[in-house]
Amino acid sequence: MTARAQAVLAPTRRVATHLGGYKFLSMGRTDKGCVRTLNEDALLERAEIGLWAVADGMGGHDCGEVASARVVEALSEVDSVGSAYAFRHGVCSALQEANSALLEQAAERMSGPIGATVVALLMYQGHYACVWAGDSRAYLCRNKEVRRLTRDHTVVQALVDSGALKQDNARGHRQANVITRAVGAHAQLELDSIHGRIQPGDRFLLCSDGLTAIMGDAEIGELMMRSPLQSAVDALISRALSRGAPDNVTAVVVTAEGPTAQDLTGDY
Repeated sequence: MTARAQAVLAPTRRVATHLGGYKFLSMGRTDKGCVRTLNEDALLERAEIGLWAVADGMGGHDCGEVASARVVEALSEVDSVGSAYAFRHGVCSALQEANSALLEQAAERMSGPIGATVVALLMYQGHYACVWAGDSRAYLCRNKEVRRLTRDHTVVQALVDSGALKQDNARGHRQANVITRAVGAHAQLELDSIHGRIQPGDRFLLCSDGLTAIMGDAEIGELMMRSPLQSAVDALISRALSRGAPDNVTAVVVTAEGPTAQDLTGDY
């Protein structure tokens, strides 16, 4: 089953022994938006092992849909292994392999880069980890407060970090879409990661920049907390479409329920 085909399925609710007694309800949806003729986003839902991802083919480059599909395919082959460290290592290794494959494909085609941004969410024994490259994002809503877990790998974010640009002016900047990291962009893929402990009721969002380019964090947080879960996903996509959605837009929402067991060892 393809990554995009999963977007129309009912919410998934499965339990694996390494999930620390938690149950996860998840739903994802992707849309080509109002301007693009092709959807270069892809998503992955593997609630049975505690792995979700969003990949966004790099706009303006050849075969963006090929790149995002290759990233999701690589992650679909990751095994649920015996430790949190091994799980995260498996995800990072899969992305490194996808990076090499996309570089080889670009060389064979004698074309420009074939690349995609990626953000992945992992769950293991009561802990979460996010791994990412590019400007696809992860958010966490806890106790009705939203927090962005990822930091964009973009020229604009670098300007903000250096103090040359105010955060309030970042979203509309003319270089807002210039990415500094992506799978398939460089010989050495640099990934960032963050981890923490899960709390019952936590809700996570993975999304492409088609959502965040036209919506602020506070608005995203309000929409992603809607119930039931399908309402949250539909509200996010519908709001983007109502504003003209100039890019493909993808959202995956994951809610943590439980735990029903207290074995929460295995920190990332």
